[in-house]
Amino acid sequence: MRKSLAKLPSPKKIWRIWLGSQSPRRPILRWSSTDKLGLLMVCLLVAIFSSYKLLAVPDLKPGDIAQFNEIAPRDATVIDTKALKEKKQGLKESFVQVIDNNQTNYLEKSVFQKIKELRTLKDQNFEISKNVINLTNSEKTWLANVSESEWEAWKKEIKNASKKMLSQGIIHTLAHDLLNEASSLQLIDLGDKLSPSRSLGAKVLSTSFYKKSNLKVDALKTSVLHENLIDQEGVNTIKVKQGSIISKKGTPISSQEFDILEHFNKVSRSPRPLKWLITFSESMASCGLLLMIMRREKPRLKPKHGLLSLTLLFVVQLTKDWLGPLASPMQLILPPTLLLSQGIGTTTSLAWMAAASLIWPSSLNESSEVRLIIACIAGSFIAFLGRRMRSRAQVLQIALFIPFGALLGQLFIFNQLIKAKNVEFETQSFEPNSLFNETLIISSILMVTILIIPILENTFGLLTRARLMELADQERPLLRRLSREAPGTFEHTLTISSLAEEGARVIGADVDLIRTGALYHDVGKLHAPNWFIENQKDGLNPHEEIKNPYKSADILQAHVDEGLKLARRYRLPSPIADFIPEHQGTLKMGYFLHKARESDPSASEKRFRYKGPIPHSKETGILMLADGCEAALRSLDASSSDSDACRTVRKIIQSRQIDGQLKESSLTRAEIEIILRAFVSVWRRMRHRRLKYPSFNAR
Repeated sequence: MRKSLAKLPSPKKIWRIWLGSQSPRRPILRWSSTDKLGLLMVCLLVAIFSSYKLLAVPDLKPGDIAQFNEIAPRDATVIDTKALKEKKQGLKESFVQVIDNNQTNYLEKSVFQKIKELRTLKDQNFEISKNVINLTNSEKTWLANVSESEWEAWKKEIKNASKKMLSQGIIHTLAHDLLNEASSLQLIDLGDKLSPSRSLGAKVLSTSFYKKSNLKVDALKTSVLHENLIDQEGVNTIKVKQGSIISKKGTPISSQEFDILEHFNKVSRSPRPLKWLITFSESMASCGLLLMIMRREKPRLKPKHGLLSLTLLFVVQLTKDWLGPLASPMQLILPPTLLLSQGIGTTTSLAWMAAASLIWPSSLNESSEVRLIIACIAGSFIAFLGRRMRSRAQVLQIALFIPFGALLGQLFIFNQLIKAKNVEFETQSFEPNSLFNETLIISSILMVTILIIPILENTFGLLTRARLMELADQERPLLRRLSREAPGTFEHTLTISSLAEEGARVIGADVDLIRTGALYHDVGKLHAPNWFIENQKDGLNPHEEIKNPYKSADILQAHVDEGLKLARRYRLPSPIADFIPEHQGTLKMGYFLHKARESDPSASEKRFRYKGPIPHSKETGILMLADGCEAALRSLDASSSDSDACRTVRKIIQSRQIDGQLKESSLTRAEIEIILRAFVSVWRRMRHRRLKYPSFNAR
């Protein structure tokens, strides 16, 4: 028998297997094709800006960081191009001009046109338009009485004079009176200076040439002039000795060092496609790995959270490309790490920091490597502490203490390096004063980051600890309204919050999230408080009055729909709004289904189920269990034991499990058992007995 070859799984299948291998397994939020395309575009931008310099020609320029030490192979004298350029810049006002034939022809035509206009003036009154020369009385008389032969001789003289003047060159900056004087001198053969024929000819030439020029700059002759002038002054040169260090690894390349490198053919004039491909692939892989880690840590991660992390990576790459060797790892790594740790989580911020460090420029000297390592250590502290800070004041403390801790670390390590090598750092940025100034800048940037976090919270749907604490304040308008208009629901909410908090605490779930979510999970009951038993007074139940189980079911579902509307109106973050529908899931409204089937046995069960969705997180799953157990535990009498409470809670939890309500909550059986015991513990505290005080009859 022929053995069939095993098929290798596709990359898509491998990704799904890896993504779905969390323990416990959690439901994955599918991203649309548009979202994936947007993320891919940002990944491409990050990769392009990380690698495009490898395709640039030349591959080096002054200011770039030297990737290794370069030694001069022989003695040489190299022209200092920077000094040469500065000399040429100073010679910009020295140039050579030549006659522009096109402009000369144009000016000649202008002279001919004015002569033609003068010839047409036959009237003694000389009603001349604005375009014609202003004439004196003697000039008018001469023009009116001139014979044809005299006119032709005069016209010829004017044309010859214009050719002479144009051959010598006309400049547009010459004053009109000087231009008129020069024109008159060219017409000396026409008689006395004050004669009308000579003065009229001078006017024709001067008005035709005023503010005009027939000269242009000759680039070639100007270049020769500059070279001659530079040769006369001398060219600055750089003397290079064999064996001397041209450029030192990790230091910025100066213009003189670049001239020497280019002289010895050390500057590549061709692109490096292989290295570009490696760097481009490395950047793309870093972006992809970042998204993979984020999605595996948070399978319900939204595309805009991935877009935020990639955008921050892109901004950092742009800044590094702009600042070049002046780019500070601390200034570029710490603020985004703080933002991501606050808004998304510790794992995401650590993964982002790793990606940003991986695609950092490879040409780092020893000091830069130390600074990058210290930046990563400081970033790790921010990543771990940032998510645990429960107020903005605590986050401000991070912005102050972490940079100064990093400053002390840098000073200590640099001092040890100086002692070990007995050398001093050449770059001023490593001096104590520069490091202190950099620390102040970092602290300022972190504080600005803290200020813009509330803006990004709304834009990208982030949920920080500080935001959760603010939303949990019972003086907020929506919670005050719930307390005032639906006091029974508010007390029910506080009780459920106590149960859910303890359940989350014992299994390591997000206590702050579940506390805040519990406070808002039933705000939809504000649309009709009296239809819910906890708010009813004097035993009046509107459901008994309408006697319509279908309408009653619609009212129960409406408290979910109206709750979502209130969440949008009061701008509750989506993780908080998720508690409103998921705490009910697709549970069955058993009482009204039973009432409906009393009159119609064929009543559909689906009609009496909530619309869902079922819980997609541990926190919403715990709240569903707390919501179901609260009324049952409250109904137990004072003589009930812990085992009675356990049986009651277990029965409710098992009914939720059998109904499939917890299958996507990622709660394990062991965690559910621990939550059960936590609920009983809270119930025990709630039902503690008090001593009965004796009553005294008043005398």
